[in-house]
Amino acid sequence: MDVLYTHVAGIDVHKKQITVTVRTPDPRRPVRREKTRTFRTFYGDLLAMGSWLAELGVTRVAMESTGPYWWPVYAALRETGGLGLTIDVVNAAHVKAVPGRKTDVKDSQWLARLLEVGLLRGSFLPPDDIREIRDLTRYQTKLTEERSREKQRLLKVLEAAGIKLDVVASDTFGVSGRAMLDALVAGERDPHVLAGLARGVLRNKTDDLRLALSGRFTTHHGQMIGFHLERLDHLDQMIDQVKKKIGHAGVAGTSRRPAVAPTGLVAPFTAQIQLLSSIPGISDRVATVIISEIGVDMSRFPSAKHLAAWAGLAPGNNESAGRRRRARHRKGNTHVQSILIEAALAASRTRTRLGARFHRLHRRFGGRANNTAGKKAAFAVAHTLIKVIWAVLTSGQPYTDLGHDFYTRRINPEHHTRRLIAQLEAISGKKIILADHDGEPPRPDDSHGSEAAA
Repeated sequence: MDVLYTHVAGIDVHKKQITVTVRTPDPRRPVRREKTRTFRTFYGDLLAMGSWLAELGVTRVAMESTGPYWWPVYAALRETGGLGLTIDVVNAAHVKAVPGRKTDVKDSQWLARLLEVGLLRGSFLPPDDIREIRDLTRYQTKLTEERSREKQRLLKVLEAAGIKLDVVASDTFGVSGRAMLDALVAGERDPHVLAGLARGVLRNKTDDLRLALSGRFTTHHGQMIGFHLERLDHLDQMIDQVKKKIGHAGVAGTSRRPAVAPTGLVAPFTAQIQLLSSIPGISDRVATVIISEIGVDMSRFPSAKHLAAWAGLAPGNNESAGRRRRARHRKGNTHVQSILIEAALAASRTRTRLGARFHRLHRRFGGRANNTAGKKAAFAVAHTLIKVIWAVLTSGQPYTDLGHDFYTRRINPEHHTRRLIAQLEAISGKKIILADHDGEPPRPDDSHGSEAAA
């Protein structure tokens, strides 16, 4: 194969050391010259590795995306090589070495040989400002998940103590529930006093609250609840700090409230967030997560199908000898998948084309009788959403909904009527004849304006 890149390097990355193979032309012989060295992963050694590559005139480097270990290597190469050095972070599954020949040296050599002939394609790496937002949005998700787990632990303690507060109150951690929990931690055990702390509509359930708060709550249970509440308060504080750092896209002013200026790291992407927010099911938070994962420059993805495949939202293909078999969707960005499935479920509750698509697919996949029908329909609508997102960010135009009746208004009424009559005749075994009522209301037994003759 022809050599496309003359000065290349392949790096096999590990936690403690990296192995680097450089392939360059040999001025004295027609063969290519190959050098391999091993460096430790201390940042000073990584900078020395970058300087060594610069001395050899390397213009393109390839390395596998091995967990977080490639991050400092990438930073050192970018610092020493500048923008003139092309760094390809490739998927490890795409560069499998020959079986039976697995060493660090051979891996780095294999990467360099694949790179010089153009058989490697780098993964998508968003700019630094996008990566900063991505780190914060992912951390916010982890904190929210940890808060949910902490709430589950607290509810288990209440269950062990015989307190059934979550059975009566819709939100155990609301204003009323939190006041009762604090009182329990403070030593209050009288169910009448605890039930009197209810606020709002929960006051209508005072009798049930007294029964729910009459348990075997001990001092040990109070200590455990106190630990969990303190942990929840700390998580809430952390989430608020992360949200403040991320910021928001601002709010347009109205006659009743003034405008709010954009803040935080997302302020430069206010226009893109507003474009994405025009799509049903996508809020400002969802739009922020999407931008933090895929960026705002869609030139990296040639088409909407490429973006859907990268995100792992494209349907799988498994075809052989003309027969299609069941295939799971390909792996991709799990963060994009989860947030868009969440947006798809939100869009299913709207009277839009996306909502109509969800319900059509839900019926096709089995409806309520099939527990997986909703999951399949949400995944399919998420696939539609990722393509809409690509189109909106590419064109710079807000989303224009096609209407909740998009799928039904395209049906020819006459063809639809004939098809329904044929189905009814096949079921009943009778001849269906349509008759006009001449302005008279239909009979109770003939509400569709038709009469059946044997």
